[in-house]
Amino acid sequence: MAESLEIPIVGVDPLSLLGINDSNLKVLTHNFDASIMVRGDTIQVKGEEEEVTQIENVVTEMVYTLKKKGSLDEQDVETLVRLEKSGSMEHREEGLDSVILFTKNDVIKPRTEGQERYWKFARENDIVFSIGPAGTGKTYMAVAIAVAAFKNREVSKIVLCRPAVEAGESLGFLPGDLKEKVDPYLTPLYDALYEMLPVEKLRALMDQKIIEIVPLAYMRGRTLNNAFVILDEAQNTTTLQMKMFLTRLGVNSKAIITGDVTQIDLPGHQESGLVQCQEILTDVEGIKFVYLSPRDVVRHRLVKDIIRAYDDYGAERQNTA
Repeated sequence: MAESLEIPIVGVDPLSLLGINDSNLKVLTHNFDASIMVRGDTIQVKGEEEEVTQIENVVTEMVYTLKKKGSLDEQDVETLVRLEKSGSMEHREEGLDSVILFTKNDVIKPRTEGQERYWKFARENDIVFSIGPAGTGKTYMAVAIAVAAFKNREVSKIVLCRPAVEAGESLGFLPGDLKEKVDPYLTPLYDALYEMLPVEKLRALMDQKIIEIVPLAYMRGRTLNNAFVILDEAQNTTTLQMKMFLTRLGVNSKAIITGDVTQIDLPGHQESGLVQCQEILTDVEGIKFVYLSPRDVVRHRLVKDIIRAYDDYGAERQNTA
């Protein structure tokens, strides 16, 4: 049954809601058969009753998201449309309020209590250390938080780095130029970004050095202003490397440092910078440590069991030693 509806645009800038050159509006018209037109401060919808209702729901969430985030793009609208059509659009007080980032296919949001604390600390502090076992979303959430900050114009640059511990002196024997030598160590960061940004947009941002993925050694001597900086696998930094990284932060910059202190690969008996900084920086205002546990694992269900089994095995060997 055909139905007509006028949806008022209230409390937001129409240009921000509809997008430059109506780019956000075009996402709606592409995904629905109903007629969607803008008349002044209203959106007029004509079509089948079910679609009209779906469009009203999406527009309502577009307005709410724009008010909450301060920005709205086509990817956000695509996600809202997909969620509405799949019937999985949650009530906003329980759902969209906790969203970190909209991607093309889904929303990224905390899924455990530990991840909730992680997200809260990242919003409220300039430096956050996220420490926990594999599979707890340390890196993935850090990248999502950085991309969200960039999209919301809180920062103008993202820098992601990792120590290439295993490379050492053997780096020169690997094939290819320097980028090809170190890229394998940075793959998890590339993987996360490719899930969160359209490929062409990501490539353009990387070409312009707006998003950089670099080995930790490349951070020496830099001062990063208005940037979001991530240090991944920080358990493999030395004390001096950790200090060097933390002192790169400039004006209006934020940092997330992630690591698993049970997976230290430093050669010899070098002390991990991540282990040591927990003693040095715990009481510094503006710095927070969040500790994730096997309860926060969000990978395959067996990952939790694997981590527990290794922990139990290690504890048993210590007790019998």
